[in-house]
Amino acid sequence: MKFAVVVFPGSNCDHEAQYTTETVLGQDVSMVWHRETSLGAADAVILPGGFSHGDYLRTGAIARFSPVMSAVKAFADRGGPVLGICNGFQILQESGLLPGAMLRNNDLRFHCEFVHIRVEHADTPFTRLCTPGQVLKVPISHGEGNFFADPDVMARLERDRRVIFRYSTATGEITDAANPNGSLANIAGICSEKRNVVGLMPHPERACDTRLGSDEGLILFKSVIDVLASSGTVAV
Repeated sequence: MKFAVVVFPGSNCDHEAQYTTETVLGQDVSMVWHRETSLGAADAVILPGGFSHGDYLRTGAIARFSPVMSAVKAFADRGGPVLGICNGFQILQESGLLPGAMLRNNDLRFHCEFVHIRVEHADTPFTRLCTPGQVLKVPISHGEGNFFADPDVMARLERDRRVIFRYSTATGEITDAANPNGSLANIAGICSEKRNVVGLMPHPERACDTRLGSDEGLILFKSVIDVLASSGTVAV
């Protein structure tokens, strides 16, 4: 099983994604430079966090034009599992693979801290081993993680069960106090219509070892490995 971790100029969580999938979980990993036009023999793709192209213009706005994104779109269109983490989520939005936009955090401050997120649905390749309502302790590290979308888009996301993670208390309550950035409806992560593309602002790859404060992010990566091992394709 092979993961492709896409590396943009300014990515800074690419090696954490590599460490989690390769060292912790024992999978093959290919680091794919943004100028490449192929993902090789990838079974799953990760767009990691960071500050691609310095986050000039808007977060992810330049990275969407990288040659590799055509391959990512084609992979996603075939049903391949794609995970966008933080800046990777923003790139997926700019590329049209996920809806909505990320605004500045409502307090205009950069947040780097552990938060709790509640799993809303377990029928994506990255939440298959989760239980709906399960709460995960994972860190965030962003200044523009305030999820926004027009009312009609929000209605579709809710109707189609595409809100996958919400910021919550440790016991799973959805409260304003648990929302670190002002995201509408406490949204921390969503999925595509086919459910194979998932984006979230928190960093599960930084929650893969209890020595770092939590290993609860591992379940996202174990989930997609389970999906691929059991079927060879994404269950949508």
